[in-house]
Amino acid sequence: MLLDSSVQQQTYIEDCEVCCNPIEITPSFDNGELIGFYAQSIEQ
Repeated sequence: MLLDSSVQQQTYIEDCEVCCNPIEITPSFDNGELIGFYAQSIEQ
C-alpha cells in the first residue's frame, strides 16, 4: 500500500489486495512521518 505523506490527515477507500473488499484507510502524518494509521473494513 502506498501512502501520500504530503497530506497530513486524509481518509480514502482502497480495495484489499488479497480479497478485493473495500477498506477505509486513515493515515496521519507529521513532517512526512507516519504517526497514526487506522483501517476499517467497509460492509457491502
